[in-house]
Formats: sequence, C-alpha cells, structure tokens
Amino acid sequence: MSQLSAVATQPRAIRLSPVDNVVVAVDEIAQGAVSNGIAANGRIGRGHKMAVANIAKGAPILKFGQIIGFATAAILPGDWVHEHNTAMGEFERDYAFGAGARNEAPLPLHERATFQGYRRADGRAGTRNYIGILTSVNCSASVARFMAEAVTRSGMLDDYPNIDGIIPFVHGTGCGMAARGEGFEILKRTQWGYATNPNLAGVLLVGLGCEVFQIHRMKEAYDIVESDTFRTMTIQDSGGTRKTIEAGVAAIREMLPKANNVRRETIPASELILALQCGGSDGYSGITANPALGAAVDLLVRHGGTGILSETPEIYGAEHLLTRRAISREVGEKLIARIKWWEEYAARNGGEMNNNPSPGNKAGGLTTILEKSLGAAAKGGTTNLTAVYEYAEKVTAKGFVFMDTPGYDPVSATGQVAGGANILCFTTGRGSAYGCKPTPSIKLATNTDMYRRMVEDMDINCGDVLDGVSIEEKGREIFDLVLRVASGEKSKSEQLGYGDNEFVPWQIGATM
Repeated sequence: MSQLSAVATQPRAIRLSPVDNVVVAVDEIAQGAVSNGIAANGRIGRGHKMAVANIAKGAPILKFGQIIGFATAAILPGDWVHEHNTAMGEFERDYAFGAGARNEAPLPLHERATFQGYRRADGRAGTRNYIGILTSVNCSASVARFMAEAVTRSGMLDDYPNIDGIIPFVHGTGCGMAARGEGFEILKRTQWGYATNPNLAGVLLVGLGCEVFQIHRMKEAYDIVESDTFRTMTIQDSGGTRKTIEAGVAAIREMLPKANNVRRETIPASELILALQCGGSDGYSGITANPALGAAVDLLVRHGGTGILSETPEIYGAEHLLTRRAISREVGEKLIARIKWWEEYAARNGGEMNNNPSPGNKAGGLTTILEKSLGAAAKGGTTNLTAVYEYAEKVTAKGFVFMDTPGYDPVSATGQVAGGANILCFTTGRGSAYGCKPTPSIKLATNTDMYRRMVEDMDINCGDVLDGVSIEEKGREIFDLVLRVASGEKSKSEQLGYGDNEFVPWQIGATM
C-alpha cells in the first residue's frame, strides 16, 4: 500500500486550534490506529478527545484554544481524554469588556432578505397564526385542554383556514408560591409575553379563581383591557367545569373570524427574532451545527434581525468570549451579574455548575461544562452583543442578544418565546425530540449518523461540515430555511405535531 493510500485510510480527527493539546475524533480511532501522527493508546470514540501532547497532572487541557479542564493525572499522547482524567478547576478569565466590539451596520433596506409573515396591529411580525389558551394556574390546566379539544373536535376550524390551531398552554405552577418577588415576577412576564407573542392572533386566559397568581393583578400590572382577541375567565366565577368549557368555546368562536382575517405579506427579515437552542449536545456540536447556526445568526444580524442566545449554565466558562463582544461595559457587566447569580443559585440548592453536562452529553464526548459552553456559545455567531435580558423580558434590541435562562431546553425556550421570539433553531447531537408552539422549531443535526437515524425529526444535517462543507455554506443553508419556515413551510417538529406540551415556565423559589 502506498504512503498516500495509507494516510487516506487513517481515522480522521480535528485539531481545532494550533495551541490545543487534544484532537476530536471524527471517526472512531481503534487502539493502535494512527491519527494526526499519534497512535491511540486505546479506543477513542467518535466525538471524543485524544491527547496529542504530554499533559502534566494539574495542567490545563485545551480545546478551541481555550481551557476546558485540568488533568487529574499525567496524560500521554494517544490517551483518551475524558472524565477519568479531567476535572474542572478555577482559573482567571479576562472579561475585556467591549475589546472585541466592532462597528457594524446592517444592510440597506433594499438589500435585506424578506419573508412572508403576518403583520400585527402593534407593528410586530408573526410567522404563525394560532389562538392560545393560557392558564394562570395548574388547577385550570385540564379545563384549558378540554376547551382546545372541544373546539378541534367540533370542526369549526374548518371554516377558518388561516388559523394554525388552538394551543392550551398548561403548566404546574401559579399557586403554592409567594405572591410577590422573583418567582411571581417571572411567571407574570412569561404569561404576558406569550399573550403578546406575534404568533398568537387571539388569547383566552383561564384561571381557577382563588390562586396566588390572580388574573386581575396581571391585567392591572400591564394595563390590559379585554377585547375581541383577549378574554379572561375563571372556573369559579363561570360556575364550574362544564360551564367554563362552554364559555371558553364560545369566546374562541367569537375570536375566530378576526383571527382568520389575515394574509401573509412581504416583511423584511429584520422583523425576525430567532431563538437559539441546543440540546442533547455531543462532541461535534461545537464543530458543526453550533458554529453553522452562528454563521446564520451573523447573516440575520446583517439583515437587521435579532438572535437570542440563552441557557446561562451552558455559556458558563465561555462568558469572557461574549463580554469582549459587548457594545458597552454595562452590557458586559450585566452578563457577569447573571453568571454570579447562577453560582449562588446553584450553591444554595446544593448543586454546582459542572452538574451539566448530562450523561448523554458525556457519552457523546463532552467532559466538562467549560467544554460544552465553548461549543454552545458558538450558536451566537461573531457579531456584537447588544443587550442582556432577564428571563422572559421583552426583547427590543436588534442584533445579537442574550437572555438569562436555565439550560433545560423547554424552560429556556419558553422564556425566549415570552421575550418575543417568532422562530427558533435547535441544534442536537444525540437527537432531542422537541417542538415549540406557537414558534416553529427548526432542528439541526450535528452529525450525519444521527441525522440518518432520525431523518423524520431533523430539518438539516450539519454533519457534512466534517466532510468539507464550509461553515459559511451551511450557515446560508440554515438562514434560507429560516426564511422559508418563517413564510409558512412546516418544520419537521411541526409535521410531527410537537409543541403542545413544551410550555414550561421557569419555576423559581419555594413551593409553599
């Protein structure tokens, strides 16, 4: 066999930065097989790391040119690098607030991409046209579901083809909680954020009547007046379950004509607010799908739109890369304040920030939260960080922004949708099954093997980046699909019917 053909058959591995002392296995590396000039001392699974230099005990392990952990024992070239010889450790981060910010200007209006969306009365743009049944408390969850089932069963939606459906947004809180403070404020912001999301044409808010989260308090807080597209009721005032269902169905019936009286029109891509999520991450996430999504976000920002990075525990250890892109010290310090809050929050609940990655993440090759975070942060692209928001706050800034949320995907996405996200992209390496009504979710696979196994769930395969497709080319493919889905093309999760059970407000504070 010639030297050239021998080299060609070597298992592939990627060194992501010249300073890295590990490579990531693209193909499985068998014991004794040579990759990057190093013979593996044992089997290295796909997505996992192999040392390419001597790493002394206590020395930093470098991937992406950044510290992802420290060696707990001496590591030799060819060794598998994972939990058995790697651990978290403290080290100084240089936040360098705004040092990497640059002058950026979006494309002129006449050069911006467009989509076919719904222009709402308040000027915002929707990508879907649902009617939502919100619940103030878990006690009204069943009634909300009964209402949605009754409307769907009746066939009345057949006469209103422009309505995408009726969604009951049920949850497990709203009572047994403090009537003021952080937890209450989060629930209030989440409820009102969904009620005003541009993908909902009408909203019915249903309560029990005696819960802590009183509907009239929210209406007073936001100066809400009931209308033909926003109604409220409680089970107790309506006279019980059956009468409430009848009243709710009647209210929805009255909403249908106006909700249906919409047409898609040409709207600039600057009106898109794209939520960024990753779940079931693996060793390829930070190499393929996440940076490709970041390239799509850069395109969206260039066209005047907004991308929301979230999942604060999953940018932990990479926050210094974001503060460098902040447009001001104030924006950067707001992000660090949220990081400090999370450290305290985890400590008082007996946890630690490295409780993440999950077992599935680790099986896919991720060893520490630092490693996971560096890959997750890549979803945010390369443009300036223009704003930092608390959970479910209304997003008003253009460009790349951050929202403080947990890393748990349904809770995180719920906050983003409450903030106004009208479309969502979700990267996954293990194969997360997820949808996000009323906001369509586009699924991006990090590797070809999983994409092929779950092709009915995945919208785009980013695994071909490992075969030579450029990040820029894949980013353009994602951006183009975002425009098509925003214009009405159904994503795979929509085709499967996901999204009715993924409304999960962040429940924080004591359950009383």
